[in-house]
Amino acid sequence: MSAVEAASSSSNMGGDDKDDKEGGEGKNEEKSEVHHEATTDEEASHATDHEEDDDEAHKIEVGPLYSLKEQIEKDKDDESLRKWKEQLLGSVDMENIGETLEPVVKFLSLSIISPDRDDIVLSIPEDGKPKGLWFTLKEGSRYNLKFSFQVSNNIVSGLKYMNTVWKTGVKVDSTKEMIGTFSPQLEHYTHEIPEETTPSGMFARGSYTAKSRFIDDDKKCHLEINYTFDIRKDWAAT
Repeated sequence: MSAVEAASSSSNMGGDDKDDKEGGEGKNEEKSEVHHEATTDEEASHATDHEEDDDEAHKIEVGPLYSLKEQIEKDKDDESLRKWKEQLLGSVDMENIGETLEPVVKFLSLSIISPDRDDIVLSIPEDGKPKGLWFTLKEGSRYNLKFSFQVSNNIVSGLKYMNTVWKTGVKVDSTKEMIGTFSPQLEHYTHEIPEETTPSGMFARGSYTAKSRFIDDDKKCHLEINYTFDIRKDWAAT
C-alpha cells in the first residue's frame, strides 16, 4: 500500500469515525429531547395534580344549617356570642321566629344612579327574565347599580353578586362583589355596587346581553337575572 493510499484510507476511517460520532451525538440529542418532553409532560401533569390538590385544600367546609331559633338558643350561655348575635339580628321579632332552615332573599328593585340624570328604578321579575330591552346606558357616563332586597326566615351568609356581560357572543366584562351577611327583618336592605363608567365610541355602542347571579356561602343561588341592555349616545327618553 502506498503512502498516498494509506493517507487516504486513514482519512476515510477518520471521516467514518467522525460521522459515527456525529450520528451518535445526534441520537443522544434526540433521546435528550424525548426525555425532556416526557419530563415536561410529567411536570405539567404534576402541576395540574398539585393545583387540584390546592383547590381541594382551599375549599370551605360549610357547617350544618340551623334554624334561626336554634342558633339563638345554641349559644345563649356565651355572653360574647349572645351580644354578637343580638347586634347581627338587630330588629328581628324574636317572638315570630320560625323553624325554617333556608333563608329567603327576595330582590325587589334595581336602581341605576348617575349624576347625569334622575335615578332609573326597575322592578325585578320573580323569574329573573325581564322582557325585551331592560335599560339603556349613555356612553361614557358614570353610574352605580343599587339593589333593594328583603331577607326572611334565617340569616343569609356571604351573599355575593356576580355579573357577566357579552357583546355579539363575546364576553366583555365580568364582575364579582361581596354584598355581606344579613339577618331576617321586615325592612328592606339596599346595596350599592361601586361606580363604573360605560365605554364610549362607535364600537362600544350597541346591544349587550348579561347574566347577574346572587349566591350565598351555601352555594344557593337566590336570583339569576338574564337581560339585555343598550349603550347609546344618550340616555333613553323617559
